[in-house]
Amino acid sequence: MFEVISLSFAFFFGLAVRQIGLPPLVGFLAAGFAINAAAPRIGLPSEAGPILEQLSHLGVLLLLFSVGLKLRLGQLAQPQVFGGALIHSAVSTAVASLGFVTFLALDWPTALLLGVVLSFSSTVFSAKMLDAKRDIGAFYGRTAIGILVVQDIIALVVLALYSGQAPSPWALVVLALLPLLRPVLHWLLTVSGHDELIVLAGMLLAVGAGGVGFQAIGLGSEIGALVMGLLLSTHPRAKELSDALWGLKEIFLVGFFLQIGMSGLPGLTDLLLALGLVLLLPLKGALTFALLLLFRLRARTAFLAAANLTTYSEFGLIVSAAVLPDWLVPLALAVSLSFIVAAPLDRLADRLFEHLEPWLQGFEARRVHRDELPTDLGAASVLILGMGRTGTAAYDEITGHFAVTGIDADTYRVAGHVAAGRNVLFADVEDAGFWRGLRMSRVEGVILAMDNVAAKVSAARALRTKGFSGPIIAHALYEDHVLRLKTAGATHIYQTMNQAGIGLAEQTERAIQLDRQPADFIEV
Repeated sequence: MFEVISLSFAFFFGLAVRQIGLPPLVGFLAAGFAINAAAPRIGLPSEAGPILEQLSHLGVLLLLFSVGLKLRLGQLAQPQVFGGALIHSAVSTAVASLGFVTFLALDWPTALLLGVVLSFSSTVFSAKMLDAKRDIGAFYGRTAIGILVVQDIIALVVLALYSGQAPSPWALVVLALLPLLRPVLHWLLTVSGHDELIVLAGMLLAVGAGGVGFQAIGLGSEIGALVMGLLLSTHPRAKELSDALWGLKEIFLVGFFLQIGMSGLPGLTDLLLALGLVLLLPLKGALTFALLLLFRLRARTAFLAAANLTTYSEFGLIVSAAVLPDWLVPLALAVSLSFIVAAPLDRLADRLFEHLEPWLQGFEARRVHRDELPTDLGAASVLILGMGRTGTAAYDEITGHFAVTGIDADTYRVAGHVAAGRNVLFADVEDAGFWRGLRMSRVEGVILAMDNVAAKVSAARALRTKGFSGPIIAHALYEDHVLRLKTAGATHIYQTMNQAGIGLAEQTERAIQLDRQPADFIEV
């Protein structure tokens, strides 16, 4: 009964905050605090309880497993990821520790632990926001997730050192054998088919092999789920598996956000400490931005990644629960408040950067990262933006009639297309710097095939601002999306479902006519 009431609170609070433009997860957090405050008055427990805790844990494991499905191991070794995470953790820990010792008179061991805990950003929040925007595959999204993974590894090391729980001797053996298990895991996914078995396969690997298995050898269930996803990330059906688990992941994560809100009602001191920590978030984001610029990323990429990482971490709560239990309530409140601050910031980051772009670009390095170089379209007469399934189908259909170039923001997807013989280049079409450096005098038409309607609108506006006068063709799911695209400058817009219905009708008509033809020639 308690779980039903909790989910009801989550639904109505999530619905309420969505009406004011905030993501539902903010409402879920607020619902947790509301339950904690109201439960004693109506005879309900104020704590999450075992069922909600299990739902929360399952949600986190499935989310990290899904993140792993969209990552590559080589991504973690990139300088801006590994170096950025280590330097950020070191600098923020040192500054925060000094502040705690100076202003709160804490002892150095406690201050250092608090500094480490507050240096982490929320993997769950960032992954969920990137997933909602379909930006996990974008360059800034992959950079942010990579930094978070490195931070989670640091958190596990800290937890092991301070709790005295060292990994099992079997841990090294398991880690060494993992690459050998990749073919077995790939085979398992291949034979699972396309129905409920693929969902069960994902649950088995994320929760069983990754969660329970890694926990048994002392490496942490969260890291295990992520590793299982990484091992499957190169499988052709990795995206299908991620999509199949999407609904379960979203429902279970409601329990996670409820649990954070229900972790405890803060006193006045806890509230003041949490508010003070929230006021430090801009410094945390500024440090991330500065470090990514030092690694020669564009200002836009660094800004979007920093906005996504400007939170405190739920993983930090796990560490604090083990080694800093007296600080759990103010830290839980700080994490919750950081989500409330970061959610609209992350959602409005693109628009905010547009206003700040003239100033922020002054901080860019003269030579930018190799993955962000401006693109030369060569002799292309048709440009396709977004090389997912829709863009790929359009490319294959038109390539025999025109010189075609595809653009995509996912470097791994680009590499796959290049290997298949397609002329596809890497670029982020929402980056104004891309359009400034683009030479497209020979381009006669542009196809907008991205999933995100906001990206299509941004690209259409950029094309018209650049002076492109040719046709801009796009697809859309909803009528309001059609209006937005037309206003932005698109000339031909196809509603996906309508066109699918028309295509089915045309094929049916042709099939019936072909079946009737023999009867027309029957001799009497």
